[in-house]
Amino acid sequence: MQDMATRHPHTGAPSRLHSLIEWRALAEMAVLPFTWPALAQLPRGDGHPVLLLPGFMADEGSLFALKAFLAGRGYAVETWGLGRNIGFQRRHAQALEQKIRHLHHGTGRRVSLVGWSLGGVFALYGALQAPECVRQLVTLGSPVNVGPEGSQASPLVKALYRMVAHPLGAEVHVMQPRAKQLREHLLPAVPMSCLYSISDGVVPPQEATVDGPQQQCENIRVAGSHTGLGFNAMVMCIVADRLAQPEGDWKPFNPAGLPGALYRLMTHAAVPL
Repeated sequence: MQDMATRHPHTGAPSRLHSLIEWRALAEMAVLPFTWPALAQLPRGDGHPVLLLPGFMADEGSLFALKAFLAGRGYAVETWGLGRNIGFQRRHAQALEQKIRHLHHGTGRRVSLVGWSLGGVFALYGALQAPECVRQLVTLGSPVNVGPEGSQASPLVKALYRMVAHPLGAEVHVMQPRAKQLREHLLPAVPMSCLYSISDGVVPPQEATVDGPQQQCENIRVAGSHTGLGFNAMVMCIVADRLAQPEGDWKPFNPAGLPGALYRLMTHAAVPL
């Protein structure tokens, strides 16, 4: 029988407490310089192209720490080059697909996609549209699995999306004909790693995780806030581990030794709120 990855069983929106303490992202940013020497000791990659995608209302500047870290590990890192992410816009989705194809054909290598929050939805779309150009997909707290009840993101984020992107909310953009595969919850034909936090104050864990065969997808729990995922040392360790795998030999995340013990202590041993 095939082992399956399963969505987190949480229901409803993020807890109000977690939404109120999203400011703890500042602490995650402050801690990062002290962990940088240890991060610099992680194995280097094989130099393949990695495309980083920002979250809602963020631009390439929000990805500076992740970009610097991955470039230091030897990857050819690029950001999407489309300015601020103001929602799942058709023109951005089309431009992203073209950029993935351009990177693939220009380098002769398949591209790994790393998307933070709504950037992960764009990354999923790109992997579905151009799977032959994509090596693997990593999402960071991304709403990749919205149920028929609609988005359960925090009320503040939903209100901001309606104000900036579309007055009827994110569901309108996901219903675009070009986003048909997204609303059908199809998995890309490439390995997919969904990083999520049960204390995420923006995207609830059931929306940031997927169901599917473990030979193709996985859900990896991390400790931290939503707005700090791009500066989170644990996230960087896991992203580096995922990207360093040989192409065509992807395996689910399985931390071992002392790092594995620390990871389990900080995540799975924690009591969900």
